[in-house]
Amino acid sequence: GIITMDGIDIRKLAMAELREEIGFVPQKGVLFSGTIASNLRFGKDDATDEQIREAAEIAQASDFIAEKKEGYDSAIAQGGSNVSGGQRLSIARAIAKKPEIFIFDDSFSALDLKTDAALRRALAKKVADKTVIIVAQRISTILHADQILVLNDGRIVGKGTHEELLRGCETYREIARSQMSAKE
Repeated sequence: GIITMDGIDIRKLAMAELREEIGFVPQKGVLFSGTIASNLRFGKDDATDEQIREAAEIAQASDFIAEKKEGYDSAIAQGGSNVSGGQRLSIARAIAKKPEIFIFDDSFSALDLKTDAALRRALAKKVADKTVIIVAQRISTILHADQILVLNDGRIVGKGTHEELLRGCETYREIARSQMSAKE
């Protein structure tokens, strides 16, 4: 098989070109020494102040940044050991990059449910025309996805929407029962 992006086999793209089109957020946010602003611009050096502020707002990081004495100019230690909002900043950095493809590798699991829901609502408005891949363990994170793949021991055991999987995938039903109320 092949993977295409805008109809082009990705094997025919230069690696740098392919990476430019992807915004990746790992499970554990990675920050670099510098400032909050420089971290948000890491994938897009020419991002404007307005663009990084919008990305921070979507990622639910703007309140955290506003609490800092120097705001966006606040220093970040290597690895982000001096900030508590590192995951939200990693998500904001991917948003500020404005890629065609977002990959969130269990990136929302470190967020409380309220922040997770607010972030996904704000993100959905911004990335409606983009490809978004979310790896998640919480059903609430992927509840409204166009397509959900259910893995068990590294194998796909279900594929469909939330409703389709509730009807036809026992593994998904078990996960849903363990995480959600009967009403949900």
